[in-house]
Amino acid sequence: MHCHRQIAEQVIDQDGRYALRLKGNQGSLHDDVQLFLDDPATPVAQTTQVNKGHGRIETRSAAVSDDIAWLQKWHDWPGLQAVGKVTARRRMVVQNPADASMETRYYLLSQAFPPERFNDIVRSHWGIENRLHWVLDVTCNEDQARNRKGHCAENLALLRKLALNLARLEPSKSSMRGKLKRAGWDNSFLITILSQFAKIHMR
Repeated sequence: MHCHRQIAEQVIDQDGRYALRLKGNQGSLHDDVQLFLDDPATPVAQTTQVNKGHGRIETRSAAVSDDIAWLQKWHDWPGLQAVGKVTARRRMVVQNPADASMETRYYLLSQAFPPERFNDIVRSHWGIENRLHWVLDVTCNEDQARNRKGHCAENLALLRKLALNLARLEPSKSSMRGKLKRAGWDNSFLITILSQFAKIHMR
């Protein structure tokens, strides 16, 4: 939670915009947004998009509300202008509809995006997040990590992402795993990796 607040503050300070995903471990803020957006009486702008491809049908429903004065009174979130949620339903064309998967995610928004734009933003971020998770798992064995105390898991996840970004910027043709192993064995290469801080752009 503290990390997300810092990100929001930094984005606003730099005149940027954010769409920050809320997670279940973020306490009452997540619960308040979820209850609010799941209430049929909540006024929302919404849209639904259906995409077909690779034998799969995906339906994505997005909803946005800027009726959040009450939320800001309780949580005082930096730059918050709206909240939103996206529900994605996926099934294979030849699959039994009863076997379809569904996932809903909730977001803090620094702008009351039109639901169509919000849907596109989340779809793009979702794809990036899925690819990043795959890299973190394959390269850093993240799914096997058991660090749960306090902010330990979140801090280590940030350090893993930082390490991957630094390794990605290093221009040699070695694999990500190879670069990270070499950095652990060779101090001069580690210094080369760390020198990428001068041009890093967190992804």
